[in-house]
Amino acid sequence: MTELRNVERELDRFRLRSLAAAAFVLIGFGLLMARMVYLQVARHDELSTRAEANRIAVVPIVPNRGRILDRNGVVLATNYTAYTLELTPSKTGPLEPVINALSEIIDIQPRDRRRFKRLLEESKNFESVPIRTKLSDEEVARFIAQRFRFPGVEIKARLFRSYPLGETGAHLLGYIGRINQAEKKQMEDWDDEVLANYRGTEYIGKLGLEQSYEAELHGTTGYEEVETSAGGRAVRRLSSRPPTPGNELHLSIDIRLQGLVEQLFGDRRGALVAIDPRNGEVLAFVSKPAFDPNLFVDGIDADNWRDLNENVDKPLLNRALRGTYPPGSTYKPLMAMAALNSGKRAASTVVQDNLTYTFGGRTFGSPEADRPGPKDMRLAIVLSSNVYFYSLANEMGVDLIHEQLFPFGLGRRTGIDVEGEVTGDLPSTDWKRRKFKRPEQQKWYAGETISLGIGQGYNNFTMLQMATAYSTIASGGLRFKPRLVREIEDLVKRERRLVASDALEPLPLRPQDVQVIQNAMNGVTLEGTSRNVFAGAQYLSAGKTGTAQAVGLKSGEKYSAVKADEHKRDHSLYVGFAPLNQPTVALAVIVENAGWGSAAAAPIARRLFDYLLLGQYPSDEDIALVREGKAVGAPIGAARKASEVALAASTPLTVPMGMAAAPNPAASGARP
Repeated sequence: MTELRNVERELDRFRLRSLAAAAFVLIGFGLLMARMVYLQVARHDELSTRAEANRIAVVPIVPNRGRILDRNGVVLATNYTAYTLELTPSKTGPLEPVINALSEIIDIQPRDRRRFKRLLEESKNFESVPIRTKLSDEEVARFIAQRFRFPGVEIKARLFRSYPLGETGAHLLGYIGRINQAEKKQMEDWDDEVLANYRGTEYIGKLGLEQSYEAELHGTTGYEEVETSAGGRAVRRLSSRPPTPGNELHLSIDIRLQGLVEQLFGDRRGALVAIDPRNGEVLAFVSKPAFDPNLFVDGIDADNWRDLNENVDKPLLNRALRGTYPPGSTYKPLMAMAALNSGKRAASTVVQDNLTYTFGGRTFGSPEADRPGPKDMRLAIVLSSNVYFYSLANEMGVDLIHEQLFPFGLGRRTGIDVEGEVTGDLPSTDWKRRKFKRPEQQKWYAGETISLGIGQGYNNFTMLQMATAYSTIASGGLRFKPRLVREIEDLVKRERRLVASDALEPLPLRPQDVQVIQNAMNGVTLEGTSRNVFAGAQYLSAGKTGTAQAVGLKSGEKYSAVKADEHKRDHSLYVGFAPLNQPTVALAVIVENAGWGSAAAAPIARRLFDYLLLGQYPSDEDIALVREGKAVGAPIGAARKASEVALAASTPLTVPMGMAAAPNPAASGARP
């Protein structure tokens, strides 16, 4: 039987479905049009900016770091360019297979892997981390040929810091290093403008002048606007702003003198600071032993770090800035100055020195070499009488001593233009209350004052503080904050800005009192403990030797420099200034555990004075004797003209192939 279809009904159904589909399509197109209008009109500005940002990458251009030069223009810190091989962990996948494959093309040593692992811990996953630095041209070519195999690995040309003279002046220069996570966290508190200037910067000053003058040395970061493809590759440069190079630092340091003093120390530990008393400029700033700052530039490896950090001689310790020592007999002229200034004792007052001084049932002695007899202030300084200064300390008391010597810069920071200075200890009753926690330790006992007179007891100062104090005596009361940087040069404007030492309020010292101290210290070099060392000098100078205990001796225990452990032997010190009538240099020097002041420290001071006042550089044989502590008299051998002696790096920098100098920043028991 044939079924008759209802054509009309099916047509109605078809029309309904067609209308529904048309309505659905219209609604869909309506929604699309509404979305298009919303995106193209309502959010046009926002999305246009975002699209432009996706198309254009702003690449920071790190500026050349400013150079550091000595007072004569010798370059102490500069830059060079080199290729580095870097991995971005977020793009490479598993790192170990990638590094193993790379090692088949480029030499990657175990130390490179260890450094990479340490840097990786300090970096974020999306940051590129160097696995090898200072690639040769051949290594770069080998990698480029197989670059397609290593996504997330690239060659970059970077600026590296170099210190051409190696260890010479390392403690005053400091070094730069890669910015670690702790430093990045600290940088979050910086002003937005300053923080923006560090976009792209991976290295920062870590120590010394590199750290203290970071703002001057860094420069201003530039940028490049680059059009990129969908794959992120640069297509063309749209615009750019060149970076502004960092400023150059011109130091007051004479690096040839600095190198000479470091030579004279040899392998011994110690420090020396020499200051121009007329303006506070630091002429030499020595801490021995030192280190090679080049080791830190691209990340020091574990072996070298262990050698430095665990070394018993502590080469990383800046002894001139942070090493504190009892001053020994070098303290005596300062005590005499305090007595004259306070009116506690006249220069003519005579004290009978019987080589012992008894106070509170305890007897304080003198070195075996001391001579008994009556002594006034001058003779007490010349012959380094302990008894004279024991009695003076007892008469003055600890608080008056503190009151008189604190203005000379002892027991406080001098304000030198490098970070990390310590205060040292100039004791007083209030100082002891703050220093110790237990009540019985906080009380000051009268017997503790006696040892202060000869520079022992709680006295502890840096050589920087001692040099500053004697600079004040040399100048008759003028005071300055010592400075290492003499001028700052803007290479863009070609202008130099003088960095004058901050003049402090002069001390009201009476000229006749200053004359007494200066004449007595001159007597030390003519008839006292340093007469042999300064024999035949073509100038008059003032000085004072000192020998300070490194460790205290038990009651009845005798000291033997020969038998004692080296690190327990007495320290050798010398302070002085020259020429006598119009001093141009004041210094303080210590040679740790070297014994008598006249045997180790004074010979170094004599050669420094000869260099500055006469332009003389000692002979090689004389340098060898001083280094060994055997220079018992005046310099031997034929002195050379200082200007004619070649300046050599203590650890020469080797520049591998593929490196080049960075372009010109302008274009781009007290004993005497």
